[in-house]
Amino acid sequence: MTQLEKEQAEDEDVYEKMQCWCETNDKEKTQAIEDAEQHIQDLTSAIEELTGASARLGAEIKNLESEVASNQESLDQATAIRQKQLAEFNAEEKDLLQSIKALDSAIVVLSKHHSALMQMPRTRMLSIASTVQHEMQKHASLLEGLFTQSQRETMQNFVQAPEDYFDALLQAPSYAPQSGEIFGILKQMKETFEADLSSSQKDENDSQSSFEELKSAKEEEIGAGQRQIDTKTQELATTDVKLAESKQDKEDTKASLSADEQFLMTLKEKCSMTDKEWEERQKTRQEEMVAVSKALEILSSDESHDLFTRTFNPAFIQTDAHSDRRAQAAALLSKVAKAVHNPRLANLAMRVRLDAFERVKKAIDDMVAELTKQKEDEIKHKDFCVDELNQNQVQTERKDREKADFIAQIDDLEMTIDQLTKAIAGLKAEIAEMQVQLKRAGEDREKQNKEFQSTVADQRETQKLLQAALGVLRKVYDPSAFVQFEKKQEPAGPPPPAGFETYKKSEASGGVLSMIQQVIDDAKAMETEVVRAEEDSQKAYEDFVKETNASIGSKKIDIVNKSENKANAEIAHVKAKDGKESTLVELQQLSNYNSELHGSCDFVTKNFELRQTARDEEVEALKQAKAILSGANFGNFLQMA
Repeated sequence: MTQLEKEQAEDEDVYEKMQCWCETNDKEKTQAIEDAEQHIQDLTSAIEELTGASARLGAEIKNLESEVASNQESLDQATAIRQKQLAEFNAEEKDLLQSIKALDSAIVVLSKHHSALMQMPRTRMLSIASTVQHEMQKHASLLEGLFTQSQRETMQNFVQAPEDYFDALLQAPSYAPQSGEIFGILKQMKETFEADLSSSQKDENDSQSSFEELKSAKEEEIGAGQRQIDTKTQELATTDVKLAESKQDKEDTKASLSADEQFLMTLKEKCSMTDKEWEERQKTRQEEMVAVSKALEILSSDESHDLFTRTFNPAFIQTDAHSDRRAQAAALLSKVAKAVHNPRLANLAMRVRLDAFERVKKAIDDMVAELTKQKEDEIKHKDFCVDELNQNQVQTERKDREKADFIAQIDDLEMTIDQLTKAIAGLKAEIAEMQVQLKRAGEDREKQNKEFQSTVADQRETQKLLQAALGVLRKVYDPSAFVQFEKKQEPAGPPPPAGFETYKKSEASGGVLSMIQQVIDDAKAMETEVVRAEEDSQKAYEDFVKETNASIGSKKIDIVNKSENKANAEIAHVKAKDGKESTLVELQQLSNYNSELHGSCDFVTKNFELRQTARDEEVEALKQAKAILSGANFGNFLQMA
């Protein structure tokens, strides 16, 4: 009864702990599942928002890059124009400075010899005339309208024959004023060149200032656009990282949710089984306790006490009986010790032969208690081994499935990445081929247009020439212009001698005129056909350019989309490989733990029934030995049993 009450208390303690474990974990896992489901919903919304933000940022970056490229192109064009203008200005400035210097030298020379022209050397006179002629020819457009007709004639006479001109001046009554006219014209030319140079320099300064303002504005726009591109690129990178993290967090949360749901299901099943087992154990133990109570009442009655006193009173037991019982108990223990190969039983059998009954019975009780404890411990150990091995097998199978899933995912991602890489390369090759075809089509169109222009010009020139020839011929051979010489009616009388016959022009003229007209008509028809063919070719070329550019644009967009998909696939590939490696590590740990379990459990599980039977036989033998030592008749005991 004491043992049953103790076991009941232990069961209550175990059941209380199990109940606490069930309630705590049920509550925690239920809350964890609710939190995980809510977190998955939040992550799904966040993923949708981040995906939209990523697409928006990508489109904004493309637009900004287009704007920056357009501004850069405008700046490059403006720079090229400015460089061309500067080169033209430098050339013009150089020419004007040289002209001003040449005229200035001529003016200086003329000023020195103005009062004595005949003293001027002939070579210098010719040099001045050559300089004036060169500058007038070189700057004819600038000097146009500057001089009067008289001044032009004076300069022309001077340039053509400077020596004759000065000779004429010397013969004139007032040559000095006339020579001064040349002097004034040169000064006027110099002033004109200087004014034009000043105007060109002012225009150049204005152009340079305008260019600097345009350049500064464009560079500011380009810088601002580039800064926005950098900012949005960083935002895009951050968004993509958050998107990848959110997707991974969602997958991890799903995995955790699945594990929690599996654990909760197992927990409820185990707790339900524990409740049933508790009820059955309580019922069985209650029946035992009722039976033991009744037995105690029977054994504790006065009649039982008197009977036991008469039966087991040591005063009535002979010494020989002690020896017999001790020999019987020793023989029984020796027999069982040999059967189960237990040296402790053999030692106890020897002690039965030598020791007093009380010490032997105490040793038997200790061994029974120890064997009972070993049996319970071995049962617990076997249950532990079975549970752990089953759990290890379940976890290993789950990890094997995860490994297979990761391998399949990695293979699929590698195939996807390879396909996307090939597709992107193919699209780029197609774009390059289309650009080559566009260039070739442009060159062919230009060549065809030149041929068209030449053909149309030839046909029109042919028509013009043939029309002129036809006009000349029609004046002669046109039937409306033919002059007919008909015979007049003669008066009655003798006929006159034979006169002229009717004048007839060349009979071949009509065929020639028709032939020329036919050639003209053919030329017009060919011109019309060529023009129509040119229009068709131009329209076909424009349609080809439009369709090709549209195809190139769509393929570029496809490249961008495929590049994004490839980047996402590469990120997923890296994560899948990491997941696979982590799973392999966990599988190795499970395998190691499985080896440890088999090392400590295989012997127990394989020999459990044999060991339990042997231990029960030991306990039964010990109890029988104790009963024999206590004076009971073992044969009667067996019959009662």
